[in-house]
Amino acid sequence: MSDIIRLLPDSVANQIAAGEVIQRPASVIKELVENAVDAGAKHIDVLVTDAGKTSIQVIDDGKGMSETDARLAFERHATSKIREASDLFALRTMGFRGEALASIAAVAQVELRTRLKGEELGTSLVISGSKVESQEAISCAEGSNFTVRNLFFNVPARRKFLKSNQTELSNILAEFERIALVNPEVSFTLHHNGTEMLNLPATSLKQRIMGVFGKKINQELLSVEVDTTMVRISGFVGRPETSRKKGARQYFFVNGRYMRHPYFHKSVMDAYERLIPVGEQVSYFIYFEVDPANIDVNIHPTKTEIKFENEQAVWQIISAAIKETLGKFNAVPSIDFDTEGMPDIPAFENSPYSNVAFPKTSYDPSYNPFDTAPSSSYAPYTRQDTRGWEQLYEGMEHCSAKQTTLSYPDEDAYWGEQADHDSDESVFVQVEETAPVEMSSQHYQYKGRFILTSVKSGLMIIDQQRAHVRVLYDRYLAQIAARKGASQGMLFPEIVQFSASEVPVLQGIMEDLAYLGFELTDLGGGSYGIQGVPAGIEGLQPVKLVQDMVHTAIEKGCKVREEVQGILALSLAKAAAIVPGQLLSNEEMNHLVDELLTSSTPNYTPDGKVALTVLKEGDLEKLFK
Repeated sequence: MSDIIRLLPDSVANQIAAGEVIQRPASVIKELVENAVDAGAKHIDVLVTDAGKTSIQVIDDGKGMSETDARLAFERHATSKIREASDLFALRTMGFRGEALASIAAVAQVELRTRLKGEELGTSLVISGSKVESQEAISCAEGSNFTVRNLFFNVPARRKFLKSNQTELSNILAEFERIALVNPEVSFTLHHNGTEMLNLPATSLKQRIMGVFGKKINQELLSVEVDTTMVRISGFVGRPETSRKKGARQYFFVNGRYMRHPYFHKSVMDAYERLIPVGEQVSYFIYFEVDPANIDVNIHPTKTEIKFENEQAVWQIISAAIKETLGKFNAVPSIDFDTEGMPDIPAFENSPYSNVAFPKTSYDPSYNPFDTAPSSSYAPYTRQDTRGWEQLYEGMEHCSAKQTTLSYPDEDAYWGEQADHDSDESVFVQVEETAPVEMSSQHYQYKGRFILTSVKSGLMIIDQQRAHVRVLYDRYLAQIAARKGASQGMLFPEIVQFSASEVPVLQGIMEDLAYLGFELTDLGGGSYGIQGVPAGIEGLQPVKLVQDMVHTAIEKGCKVREEVQGILALSLAKAAAIVPGQLLSNEEMNHLVDELLTSSTPNYTPDGKVALTVLKEGDLEKLFK
């Protein structure tokens, strides 16, 4: 029998590794920028063309590489970070497995220019598809300059699955922001197609957060600081009043590395229990400093998931630290019973006023408020005679306004014998004349949520909110298709702020927002002025509405234009629909039912929830057998 197991060529093995490490252009930027930070760079420039599909260039002023190191850096599992297995539990650098550059070179055309500090000449290395094409000595700046062109040029299937430029650019910005947020001492710039998108000078941590997300976030954050033998936690958390359903900035960093941790996220939300509405989130930027021996960062190919040795204890520390912060900054209602430090009011026993008698009160024990005769035993207080009060209301029965008598069911049984002395008097209430109501189609509203109406086959039950979502969704989608939407100008335009990673998504849906009726003006720096909103959404917050639609588009990640339009129409319909508990007149219910029944799919909302159901007449009759 012939042998069938064989070793894979390095080029094939590198492509397989690239499938885990290099998923999109953002992965390339993450690996190259992290390597630049590990090299001690104080200034890093990132230049991107066509969202990284055409070229990615990362320039740093780090310590650079020698000719031999430049060549070995592209070999599999070649690294300067570890020497033996035990070094994996003492890591304080970003990259350490030595597979990033090899994976990038396997699926792209890479050029490296690098020079060690103090050296006269540097090295130029060109690699394409894991094959070294040239290596020579050149004159270049100190540090490293990586240029990655035509990503996935030799793996067409992978390149075909890349998203639109707006989506890929948004992912690049998200990765870039994560690195910038944890390295405030390093200055960064990011250019896309020759346009500067971010310029972040070296600064403090809070200033870096403001530089990434805008100065307005400074008013939303409270500082967190706790130091224990197990972990040191610092950073910022949002005020409870700044909670939102979508778009909260939530970041965990461990020893300078970004991570996702659902268990710790639950700890943060636990500290806000009963302080924010259910389903809403708050922003937080929490930085952990832990002994590397107590964590494992090597459990995920992209190193975004980290295992802690004592997760339950850290969970409790996080929750306690945030609760202390909320209490310290009076972010939670509290009552302080501590009287320490309050001034004492001394009592002077030998003062001239020490013999002052306590005031005495007097009252009339025989006083009866229902007795018209004044009390004889207590002269100072007499009661006025209120007899003859009926004369004040003489002539009122001849009022010109229309009057009606209120009747109560089984009135005599309710009042009993007490009603006898009032039997000759009637209770009148003044009402206004109203126009007769059309009784052709009557509906019944149950608990402000369901509309009940009679149909030929039985009883129709309609969820009023879902029905309104269905109606509005069809209307907004028709406006987009017709490329005209009724816009209502704002008397006082409002400003909405977006981070650099959200701006490309907003620009991608800007035209559809205009068809819905939104008028947005670019003010620069991620700020947009809301000049107009769709007509008929009075009472809603335009800033929050636009932010929610952008965040919904980010979450869905759709690149098909029709799907994005549907997402926008559904998001706006849910925001503008009537809420459960809103009372409707019969005319309003009739109008809503008519519009729902003319819809193409009245039974379900656009996201598949039941909007109406019919209880058959036969089923109703069975209930009373």
